Amino acid sequence: MISKRTLLAASAVGIAAAGLRAASAAEGAHQLRADDGMSQVPPNWIGREQIAFLIYPEFTALDMVGAHAMLSGLLGATVHTVGKTREIVKSDNGLQFQPSATFDECPRDLDVICVPGGANGTLAAMQNDATLRFLKDRGSRAKFVTSVCTGSLLLGAAGLLTGYKATSHWATVPLLKIFGAEAIEGRIVRDRNRITAGGVTAGIDFGLSLVGQLRDRQYAEVLQLMTQYAPEPPYDAGAPDKAPPEVTKMTRDMFVDFNNTAEKIGRAVYPKYRDG
Repeated sequence: MISKRTLLAASAVGIAAAGLRAASAAEGAHQLRADDGMSQVPPNWIGREQIAFLIYPEFTALDMVGAHAMLSGLLGATVHTVGKTREIVKSDNGLQFQPSATFDECPRDLDVICVPGGANGTLAAMQNDATLRFLKDRGSRAKFVTSVCTGSLLLGAAGLLTGYKATSHWATVPLLKIFGAEAIEGRIVRDRNRITAGGVTAGIDFGLSLVGQLRDRQYAEVLQLMTQYAPEPPYDAGAPDKAPPEVTKMTRDMFVDFNNTAEKIGRAVYPKYRDG
């Protein structure tokens, strides 16, 4: 079966043939294969990024999968799904993932590290020393330190958001102040090399925007069209200022226990990793 990366390489040849890059008829007619198509791609469309997604028990699958779907489309990049061990990790909706690397096996110097969020799973991860030490270590050197949804609470707990603007799921944004961050409402918040995305589906937008930054706009547009990312939600209740007041209140109330517990945990662990 043809892969997304092969299709991107094929798209590059078509673009080159259209005049965006000098190419002979023979080059344009070359039959791409997954192993040799790279020679036909504009040089700036090929990278060597090392990208790692942290996964942990009961993380929210779509937080990771949406961003992963975009960033795994980067030609030449290597994408790792990193777990504490190589044992299968079950997400909060029951989907199971096989880590491709352990904390020790993950490359030390990453271009991108991305942390998905969750609920109970995130609270547990915030109290796991090995997880926070891994994030602290890799995040201290990564070119981009990123998160989706409540994954920013994990970054904060690891001391990686101190002095940075950051966001989270809309219902948990105020918690970021515990970690010395400037809490900002937003779909995607960038501050230097920190990029944090809002709740769940914002991971797709974050991933696509980073693709455009690491390659160029046209590359990102090809990927967007290939994935037919043109959202038309059946309801307009995806943000608290758009949802009916009773829906916003009901949803906010669902976060009360989580926020109280996360605040307690955050205040306990953050000083250790901030200074460690």
